[in-house]
Amino acid sequence: MKDNVFFVSGIDTNVGKSYATGYLAKTWNEQGVRTITQKFIQTGNVGMSEDIELHRKIMGTGLLPEDESGLTMPEIFTYPCSPHLAAEIDHRPIDFDKIEKATRQLSETYDAVLLEGAGGLMVPLTRDLLTIDYVAQKNYPLIFVTSGKLGSINHTLLSLEAITRRGIRLHTVAYNLFPEEDDDIIRRDTEAYIRDLLAKEYPETHFVVIPQL
Repeated sequence: MKDNVFFVSGIDTNVGKSYATGYLAKTWNEQGVRTITQKFIQTGNVGMSEDIELHRKIMGTGLLPEDESGLTMPEIFTYPCSPHLAAEIDHRPIDFDKIEKATRQLSETYDAVLLEGAGGLMVPLTRDLLTIDYVAQKNYPLIFVTSGKLGSINHTLLSLEAITRRGIRLHTVAYNLFPEEDDDIIRRDTEAYIRDLLAKEYPETHFVVIPQL
């Protein structure tokens, strides 16, 4: 597989990861980088990934042939919970070979693949495998989504320690302004704090702000 698959995760389930993924795909395509998104495990849906639908809405493309064929949503489970439990409820294991085959095919066709995870960085995929360990095993560069809500600094710092300990390549920290936070003082200070931290300790990591569309 080409080194063009970027795993997108975040500090928690409600950080706006899908919104950020769609926005980044839109931006990269506008910059001439042919980019597609993939939701490697979708929970809480039947037949169609709602996150892929959101990506395409933001990208302005409508559903793509790769969506219709299932390449961008290889594993879908019905119950809205973490993948390990959703798979148990549906009485079938996650087919990681199917996921990786689909990712490889997208990687060969496009310049970049934004592979969106399910939930936060430490969410279990199975009883023995965390999302962060899957990322480390595959050696995917990580796009990490955070926000300006109260508590984001704490969650970001804990995540960065875990990322560093596992030797994961931190490609980008995406600071998501959607949804809008009520406390602008906290939001602005959180952004400044994370910017300063990255400049000091992760100077090669990109920092991008995801605006509200």
